[in-house]
Amino acid sequence: MHIILPVVALLVVLGIVVFIHEAGHFMAARWAGVRVDAFSIGFGHPLFKWTDKHGTVWKLCCLPLGGYVSIYGQEDMFHRKKYADLPPAKKVGHYLSVPAWKQFIIIAAGVVMNFMLAWLLYSADFMFRPRTLQLPVIGQVVRNSIAFNAGIKPGDVIMKINNVHIDNWGELIIAKEISSKHNANVMIARKNKLINVQLSPAPRWGLIADGSKKTEAHTKPFFNALYSGLRETYYQSKNLLVVLKQIITGERSSKQLGSFITIAQVSGHALEMGFFAFMAIIALLSVNLGIINLLPLPVLDGGYLLILFIEAIIHRKLDGKAMDITIVCGWILIMLLFLFTMWNDIARVFRLN
Repeated sequence: MHIILPVVALLVVLGIVVFIHEAGHFMAARWAGVRVDAFSIGFGHPLFKWTDKHGTVWKLCCLPLGGYVSIYGQEDMFHRKKYADLPPAKKVGHYLSVPAWKQFIIIAAGVVMNFMLAWLLYSADFMFRPRTLQLPVIGQVVRNSIAFNAGIKPGDVIMKINNVHIDNWGELIIAKEISSKHNANVMIARKNKLINVQLSPAPRWGLIADGSKKTEAHTKPFFNALYSGLRETYYQSKNLLVVLKQIITGERSSKQLGSFITIAQVSGHALEMGFFAFMAIIALLSVNLGIINLLPLPVLDGGYLLILFIEAIIHRKLDGKAMDITIVCGWILIMLLFLFTMWNDIARVFRLN
């Protein structure tokens, strides 16, 4: 693949996903009456900038690998004395001038927009793209595998996994991935009989699809597509959470984590495959950004939401130098994670492992 295609695909994917995320913060702040000083796509020297009638500076910067919204006074979240000492005129539009529930909405809005984007794109995919679906019919069972020892046979149809309905092989793979480290209760249909079997944890079950059992899925009407898009967003979110949990607990190798290089390669391949494949990658990355930002780490949206939640429970504000140190530690952790994922990609590309 030519290097230009992955770079273009990366910039388009990140540009859309980051813009939607930051637009969520921006719109929520405007709704809450909080001033937004800057809206930037990228970091570093601005290639283009424009100031709107509300005083927000819109910028497109030379390093378009992210973005930010600068909300007036948000940096004073842990320095409320500084806010209290401001003259009344300076408090207008300040982040701390609005109640905690509005601050919560401002912070959560970015993640909400990411999930809404994924829902919209997945729904559009179901609404406009006809597809051929592989039915969950077993063609072969690998001898002495988990599935073989549980009694699953060629011709069996997977109906449910842990009470989740399975309509096609893609849903089977997602459900299997979620259950890969736990016992899975599998309902199969065999000659008009329903049979329940239990599969013990294993990286592979040993099931091979019957390639002849496919169905032409028609495009779905509007409301059915919305439901299917919502379900796909849920499945992808749940699958990512399971993967992250397995990496944290050591059940899955952390070498699977990738950086911008991985995103560029995957996005480039998707762009080669066509519009709908590229749209699916944007939706998946939007889900990923939403989930990652919800992690309860300082500097991430999830960390700030957790702080607001704790403050609501203890009925006092977390303030002072200790919180500053916590935020600095959060930034250090994020930078270390970034360097680690970059190393993973470099080691994979140059086969250093």
